[in-house]
Amino acid sequence: MKTKTLCILFLLLFSIQNCGKDIDYSETFKEQTQGKYLYNPDEIIEVYYENDNLFLIWKKGKIQPVALATNEFFVADMYTKLHFVQHPETNERYLSKLSEDEGSPTTYDYLKVSDSYKTPSQILEDKDYEKALEGYLAIKKQDSTSSYINEWDFNRLGYKHIRNKDYEDAIEVFKLNASLHPNSVNVYDSLADAYLMNNDSANAYANYKIAYDMNPRNRRAKEFVDAYTKKLD
Repeated sequence: MKTKTLCILFLLLFSIQNCGKDIDYSETFKEQTQGKYLYNPDEIIEVYYENDNLFLIWKKGKIQPVALATNEFFVADMYTKLHFVQHPETNERYLSKLSEDEGSPTTYDYLKVSDSYKTPSQILEDKDYEKALEGYLAIKKQDSTSSYINEWDFNRLGYKHIRNKDYEDAIEVFKLNASLHPNSVNVYDSLADAYLMNNDSANAYANYKIAYDMNPRNRRAKEFVDAYTKKLD
């Protein structure tokens, strides 16, 4: 059954590839459609033209869709037909999925954003931590369970900075994580580790204390809090 399905899929893709057309895109069309489209809250599809051929950059890969008409193309990586549309009320431009069903209403799937637009993860890569947090908080407001604000992903990034001895960057990442996940013991414990590695015992104590108060069974936090308190006496 699986083999039959794969054969049908291969034949379908092959037929679509062979239906690709050479399109003479107008300069106006290219100007209106090239640019960045928001695929999801933290991912971009970039549209551009090269030698009058349409290309996409998606998930850090360069893709050449199969052109079916001037404003219709098939993206094998998404297994989706797309076209460009403009919202009649807002005048905003979108990449829209094309339904196989005739008479289906137009959908406005991927909003066109400015060329300077950056996703929260791109801003995080730029180490603009305050602005990155704003973006992630906006995602959290829409969906508090979003995979784009996964606590453990930020935790791994923070410890990667620690391994590279970039302690200040680690601190900023862990602070961001604590802002997104204020009820997690782990974020304060990790933040305390980063402060300690950066020779900031006062802030290490403050965060180990939070971690210990949230979980008195946290032995590492208890040992540091007890030792630091004794030192102050």
